[in-house]
Amino acid sequence: MNDAFVALEGVSKGFGGVPILRGVDLAVRRGETLVVIGESGCGKSVTMKLLMGLLRPDAGTVRWEGRDVREIPPADLRKRRLRFGYLFQGAALFDSLSVFENIAFGLRQNTRMTDGVIDAVVRARTHEVGLPEVALTRKPSELSGGMKKRVGLARALALEPELMCYDEPTTGLDPVMSDVINELIVQTQAKTGATAIVVTHDMRTVERVADRVVMLEPASRLAPDEPQVIYDGPPAGAFASTDDRVRRFVRGESSERLKQLATV
Repeated sequence: MNDAFVALEGVSKGFGGVPILRGVDLAVRRGETLVVIGESGCGKSVTMKLLMGLLRPDAGTVRWEGRDVREIPPADLRKRRLRFGYLFQGAALFDSLSVFENIAFGLRQNTRMTDGVIDAVVRARTHEVGLPEVALTRKPSELSGGMKKRVGLARALALEPELMCYDEPTTGLDPVMSDVINELIVQTQAKTGATAIVVTHDMRTVERVADRVVMLEPASRLAPDEPQVIYDGPPAGAFASTDDRVRRFVRGESSERLKQLATV
């Protein structure tokens, strides 16, 4: 944990009395791209939001660069959060704003940049994510799913984050556009050297972008003393794993899961 940019130590989190995470230890090292995989409901997005300080754990500690988040004063916490960029699963664009104003939003809210500098930053980020400038005047309702994702990425990158979080970045996209998003993630990390956390079900994303893979098992299927992180290592190791749970997930094998569902 000593070299971690962000980390969870013994973290548990539940909602409505239902445990989602149970005693999870996870460290994200500066500069790496960590991909978190696992079945729906296993706590992937909750893990990311805890690491970003968007959720508070029920038990355990969240650390930023070794410091307990609970010990950081609120004003400093808000400032530190500006170091984090987030690409939401549905892009989460403001429907009433143009693409330009969506990308510029964080800059206007959190910096003292002049309009001219903001204009230059927005156009540069637009170019980086492969959007034509004509898209800047459009509203989100006029965009395809892939374009919305790229606008969301441009907005996140506008503040030059040190940590980028991607929540299901390829969900709902066709295979070609999924590859475009994966390539943009790789290019972003190569250019900026930022740390990245990617939550996904898409094994093509794992193969393309991951330095390290962590797999979570749903808390409801764990024995009392069983760890929730059932794999932590390089992508190749996940695909070669002898753990049946990991193997079935990465290979998309459904027969055993169908049996489990039939007993619920």
